[in-house]
Amino acid sequence: MPLFAYTARDSRGSPLKGELEAVSAQLVAEQLMSRGMTPIRIDPAASVPERSKSLNLRFGKPGVKLEEIVMLARQMRTLTKAGVPILRGLQGLADTTDNPTLAETLTDVHRQLQGGRELHAALAKHPRVFSPLFVSLVHVGENTGRLDEALGHLADYLEVEKQTRERISSAVRYPLVVMSAIVVALVIMNIFVIPTFAEAFARYNAELPLMTRVLIGSSNFFVAYWHWLLVALLVSLFGFRAWRKKPGGKLLWSRVLLRAPLVGPIIRKAVLGRFAQSLSLTIRSGVPLIHALNVVAGVVDNAFVSERVQSMRAGIEKGDSVSRTAAATGLFTPLVLQMLAVGEETGALDQLLEETAQHYQAEVEFELKRLADAIEPIMITVIGVLVAVLALGVFLPLWDLSSAARGG
Repeated sequence: MPLFAYTARDSRGSPLKGELEAVSAQLVAEQLMSRGMTPIRIDPAASVPERSKSLNLRFGKPGVKLEEIVMLARQMRTLTKAGVPILRGLQGLADTTDNPTLAETLTDVHRQLQGGRELHAALAKHPRVFSPLFVSLVHVGENTGRLDEALGHLADYLEVEKQTRERISSAVRYPLVVMSAIVVALVIMNIFVIPTFAEAFARYNAELPLMTRVLIGSSNFFVAYWHWLLVALLVSLFGFRAWRKKPGGKLLWSRVLLRAPLVGPIIRKAVLGRFAQSLSLTIRSGVPLIHALNVVAGVVDNAFVSERVQSMRAGIEKGDSVSRTAAATGLFTPLVLQMLAVGEETGALDQLLEETAQHYQAEVEFELKRLADAIEPIMITVIGVLVAVLALGVFLPLWDLSSAARGG
């Protein structure tokens, strides 16, 4: 629907500016007059989707963190529960937030609400800030008159999601730091250390050990072609990102992550925990099961699992039960499938899904502790091998030359 920017005056003659969505400028004028305003100027404006797109993709703007969305949901719940009009509440939140991207997003949502758009539809125009789950639960809250409860459920869910992400980040931080230090050390050795020893060895015109020749050859290759290696690395990274954005590449990469050694089981359980938690939340909030599965498929953050969730939705539409469609995906353990079956029989599917999510969260915490215990000896072994190679390659020739000098 086209968007029009208007200039009008209220009953006191004060100038007002804003935007409204309507089929034509004539309908905008009628809406303004019905609100007691006298239209002065009405011009076509940029459409809301285009404006939202430019807002989300503008270079240099900071992203919106998950903790900011959690705080926003809690603030909106408090304002709604206190009876503060949503328009006034959103404007106040936009004025007080420190994140310019979130402030502009809330301002745009406020502008859309002034134009007659519903809250969930205005939030949906900003998919990079508000997930499909957020939008769907706000929609349900609007339809049922329990928006404060829906926002409270959202805040609790996002808080759990934030804690899970923090645990995973904390577990992988140590190996990333160690690997980065190893890469930096190798670069320094190849550029500065090994060439210095190579010059010293060349003066004696003696045959060098194999390990030393390998080190000198790799150093010469790195020094001579480092710029080409850097270009190849950048091209590979950008090519990989472009391939991963394609449907086929995204699906294949998602499957690889789920089957990767060490981290695969953790990612799998974290994704399935997110599935169970979000599905429980949507069902408890009153979203129909078919639509709930469609929403959950968009928030599990794994293309392979999302495809399996969509197959569950298709099976349920044909009349199958949740437990049977879940078993057909091959993702869930027998314990989880049994809990889903009991939940269907007792009519407490949301409660059983919540317990399933808690089960997966406990499993993720346990696997993260095991990951830290497993990575540490691997890192120590890698560092030990690198130190041994460098020591043998550098000090063996020195030992041979010193022995020859003493013998001479």
